[in-house]
Order: sequence, then structure tokens, then C-alpha cells
Amino acid sequence: MRNTYRHLQVLATSALLASISSSLAHAQDAQAAVDRLKQIVEEQGAVIVWDRVDVSGDSAVLVNTAIGSADERMPFGDITLNGISRVENGFRVEEMVTEPFSIGDETGSVQVEDTVVSGLLLPDEGNIDDFGGSVFYESASVSNVSVTVEDTEIASLTNFWTEMTAPEDGEPMDYSGGAEQFYIDLSMIEDPNQKAVLQALEYEELFGAFDFAGYWQPTDGRFALTEYNMSVEDAGTLGIMLDIGGYTPSFITSLRDLQMQMAANPDGDSSAQGLAVLGLMQQLSFHSAEISFTDDSLTSKVLEFVASSQGMSASDVANQAKAVLPFMLGQLGNPELTMQATQAVTAYLDDPQVLRIKAAPPGPVAFALIMAGAMSAPAELTKTLGVSVSAND
Repeated sequence: MRNTYRHLQVLATSALLASISSSLAHAQDAQAAVDRLKQIVEEQGAVIVWDRVDVSGDSAVLVNTAIGSADERMPFGDITLNGISRVENGFRVEEMVTEPFSIGDETGSVQVEDTVVSGLLLPDEGNIDDFGGSVFYESASVSNVSVTVEDTEIASLTNFWTEMTAPEDGEPMDYSGGAEQFYIDLSMIEDPNQKAVLQALEYEELFGAFDFAGYWQPTDGRFALTEYNMSVEDAGTLGIMLDIGGYTPSFITSLRDLQMQMAANPDGDSSAQGLAVLGLMQQLSFHSAEISFTDDSLTSKVLEFVASSQGMSASDVANQAKAVLPFMLGQLGNPELTMQATQAVTAYLDDPQVLRIKAAPPGPVAFALIMAGAMSAPAELTKTLGVSVSAND
């Protein structure tokens, strides 16, 4: 019986020691993760401070946090890190949550509610370039962002979300996201001419939504925005696509360092700064871009507004635009593009559906060549970039 009792004592003591050891290990990981977070933020040229860190097991609370620059910081309240663990390439945080916070004063402020970041990775120094030189997260969401001026809400964003996949086995980092709704109050615009136009078009308040998707390959810097659609109710949808190369972690670091140098010396030699930017841009290459507009009554509203202000009919205004367009586009020095764009705009004005402008050169074009061409031979630039215009396709 005594032996059994001693065995139970040993087991209980061992369990207690194991529990204490595990708790200490979790606490050490949590504190190390907090230290790594601070280090990464500072490497990005920002400053993050807090009053204290409350560690409990594999969780940590950054109490009264503020983020910004050395001279000015914005309060973010308490930030909670849950499920902290040491992984192969850094520290993983299962969930990071911020409490609702407000930035501003009685004249104007921004309120942010329910920010949640899941699957947050704080990479080690040797692995950080694999994730773009910063933190990585699997998903993030914000339930509401509201901008107020003198107690009047002028803009808001509802249910924003974004997701990413880690770049593994040579595959790029995929990303996607969007917002369920955004709101913009334009009635506060004071300019009487602008206000009259907005009232006539019935766009004093705008409601809409947006979504986006794309990928990024850190190894060669290929960055693509494969989809960005911003829709405004009773107006239309603006679509944007972009594909560039050379946007590597080293480029991002160099650009950030240059921005910090320029901010630290605002009265410096502007020509030298311009040359530095130009030299940096030589690392980028242009692959393609596209901008489109899908109509949802905006075109007819604009035609009717212009017609009423000039005492004409909407069809007369459209015909006038068709007649003037070839002369305006003729300045590009690209007869083929002028004819193509004229035909596309004519088709669009006759039946407003979709108007699309593409730039798709046969091969990647260095940004430096684009900038040099814009200054020395702008007439050739549309040919170099393979610009085309289409409608209702």
C-alpha cells in the first residue's frame, strides 16, 4: 500500500513538473514571438510600443499598443495573440485580435471594429524573404470601418476580408479578398459646381462593393493583380488588371529605405532623389495591364446631364463625341489605335455595355524604357506597350 502511495506521489509530482515545464515553454515562446513582432515592425520602418505584455500560457496581450513613427503614433488599444507556437520557419500565432479602436479627435475620426488575423506567421530572419520581407497571414477580416467628420459619417467599409496562401514548393503566393459594402457621402462637398453635378446625376451618396485576387512570386518578383472589380450601385463596375516583374523582397527593401531617406531629408537634392528612384525602377518590368468599365446607367446619366446643360439631346451629345474623338486621338501618332478606339467608343456609346483598354506588349518591357519613351518618343509608347481598345466584348 505504501509503495502504491509513493508511486502515486511520484506520478503526481511528475505531472506537475511537466505542466510547469510546458507552461514555461509556452510563456517563453509567447515572449519570443512578441519580441520578433516588434523587430519585424521596426524593420519595416515603423515603431510599435505598448505599456506591458501580459503572458498566459500560449497567449499574450499587448496592453495599450500604439503604432507609427518615432514622432507620431496611433493608438490601437490592446492586441491579443492566441495560440503562439514555435514552428520551423518562425513563430505561428493562430489568431491575433484587436479591440475596437478609434483614431482622431472631435473634428474627425476613424473607428475600426473587430479586426481578426488568423494563421499569422512571424518569420525568422533567415526565412523572412520567402514571405516578402514581412509577416505572413492566412486570413484577415474587419467587420466595420467608419470615417466621421464632426459626428457625421462620410465613409464606411463593411465586412472586409482577405486570404493568402504561403509560397511553397516553388508556387507563388496567392491572395484574394473584398468588402461586402462601402459607403461614401459626397453631399458634404462644398464646391457648388461639383455639388450641382452630383445632384443632377443622383450620386450624392455612393454604395458599392469590391473584390480582388492575384498572386506574387517572391523569387523572381512576378506580381499580378488578376482581378480587381469595384462596383457602384446605379453607376457601373471599374475593373483593373496588372502584371509586373521584378517586385522582389530586395526591391521592396530598397524602396522602403529610399522612402525613409527622402522623408528624413525632405529638403534634399530632388534631382538626385529622382535619379535614385529611376535607378530603382530599372529593376521592374511591365508585362500587361487592363482597365475596363462595365456600365450600369452611368453613361446614359452623363449623356443626359451634358445634353440638358447644352440644350441638346443625349444622342446629339453622343454623336458629337464620336466626331471629335478621332481628332483627339490623332495626337497619339498611332493611326491604327486611333481607328480602333474610335470604332470601340462608337459601339459603346450606341450600346453602353463594356469599354476595355489593354496594354499587352509581345514581351516584358523595362519600366526605365517606358519612362524614357514617355519623355523622348511618346508617340511610340502605345505601340511599344501594345495598347488596344475594345467595346462590348
